[in-house]
Amino acid sequence: MTERIGFIGLGIMGKPMSQHLLNAGFPLTVLDLNKSAVDELVAAGARAGTSPKDVAAQSDIVVTMLPDSPQVEEVILGKEGVLEGLRAGALVVDMSTILPSVARRVAQAARAQGADALDAPVSGGQVGAQNATLTIMVGGAQAAFDRAKPIFEKMGKNITLVGEAGAGQITKAANQIIVAGTIAAVSEALLLAAKAGADPAKVRAALMGGFASSRILELHGDRMIQRTFAPGFKIKLHRKDLNIILNTARELGVALPVSANITEMMNGLIANGSGDLDHSAFVTLLEKLANFEIGAKQM
Repeated sequence: MTERIGFIGLGIMGKPMSQHLLNAGFPLTVLDLNKSAVDELVAAGARAGTSPKDVAAQSDIVVTMLPDSPQVEEVILGKEGVLEGLRAGALVVDMSTILPSVARRVAQAARAQGADALDAPVSGGQVGAQNATLTIMVGGAQAAFDRAKPIFEKMGKNITLVGEAGAGQITKAANQIIVAGTIAAVSEALLLAAKAGADPAKVRAALMGGFASSRILELHGDRMIQRTFAPGFKIKLHRKDLNIILNTARELGVALPVSANITEMMNGLIANGSGDLDHSAFVTLLEKLANFEIGAKQM
């Protein structure tokens, strides 16, 4: 029997993710504060939910894709929330990036109602969501993962059960540390090369053939050179993820000085009005400090 899916959160990630589920033939109930996003999915065959509670009542599996921990707590644990409409035997799959402690709290609350929960944050940005090529990092029980896997396979490619509740969020934190650090390193490398008079595009091409090669250098390095900062993943959202990382590190007594420094630099970008740009626009802060832009027009 086909699982009935509820999907809450139809932003730049959630809308294409939910569309893939609809295209795959899953009965879908959707909810978002943005009525136009809901209307678009309804026109394609989905049902509109009236509240998180209503969505849960209509669904066997409820998927949430929300901005941050407070929204997840409100939508799932709050008044008229998912748990109020959740039936025994149902499954909650939160695909937001949130605090691991909140993911564990959601899992505990779901189990108390005879349901189950997975934390399943993603990596791959808007392009990955649109192309159904997301990496999905999952925390929770094996049986719940096996149940959700057919759904995950409609939205992503690299799908891994990492461990128990919260493990998916810990894995996403590790991912965001590496991505932030690599963006910063690529920004510094291309700025240094350009200021020294080298063609940054040719420098990037040369580095792609060596040990410094990475997807960040390939994709975001090109964005930095071409000045294409339309958001695939916004600076303010990456800063949010880094704050989650630093809060978790404090809970664990772990020092993360590189992540802390990059967070402060992102704070500066956001204060200067760049929070809605793609996180590859991190390079613009370094350019201001150097009074030099690496863009293609200066080559």
